[in-house]
Amino acid sequence: MVISCLFVSLLLLSNIVAGKIIVIAGQVLPGAIILFPLVYILGDVITEIYGFKQARLVIWTGLAVNLLMAAVFSLILFLPSPDFFPDNDAFETVLGRAPRVVAASLCAYLAGEFVNSAVLSKIKKMTRGRWLWLRTIISSLLGEGLDSIIFIGLAFGGQVTGAVLMQMTVSQYLIKIGYEILATPVTYAVIKRLKRIEKIDVYDYEVAYNPFKILER
Repeated sequence: MVISCLFVSLLLLSNIVAGKIIVIAGQVLPGAIILFPLVYILGDVITEIYGFKQARLVIWTGLAVNLLMAAVFSLILFLPSPDFFPDNDAFETVLGRAPRVVAASLCAYLAGEFVNSAVLSKIKKMTRGRWLWLRTIISSLLGEGLDSIIFIGLAFGGQVTGAVLMQMTVSQYLIKIGYEILATPVTYAVIKRLKRIEKIDVYDYEVAYNPFKILER
């Protein structure tokens, strides 16, 4: 439950700050680059320990909460402000970008996270639980790649030049993958600790990888 709450919270925060474009080492990047790789790391932890079915439920929960956030932002911006409130334009500038960013993020998130979880789950069965580092990296290479292409294209297409769009996509992808590789020792430690505490290590035999079978038992 704690990991699921962290997963959803980091997803929400990432979507709020994603509209801010930042520069790191000369590379133009969305602000979410600081937090969003942690969402994938937590997704790996959930899939590795609790299995694809639990990961699927958490992924859809993240989608639902983000849609709620976007709806609340839209409602707040729609409601009028009194004349003495000086920051209405600032709110519109920041939160007004959220619906587009959230839409782009959720499309990318659904595609990337489901690919990430399904690939990790299948490799775990193929390797009989060995080589955790291999499945976390391979699943992230595929999931993060799909996520980066979809998100950057939808969130910033038409706002920046094609060259900047490509640079943002490639830079974000490489940083996310580097982030996950550097975090591998911590991921190992967390997974090992949780498996010992929970006394569980799910293998997804006879599990349907259909992302829409949320109520599957």
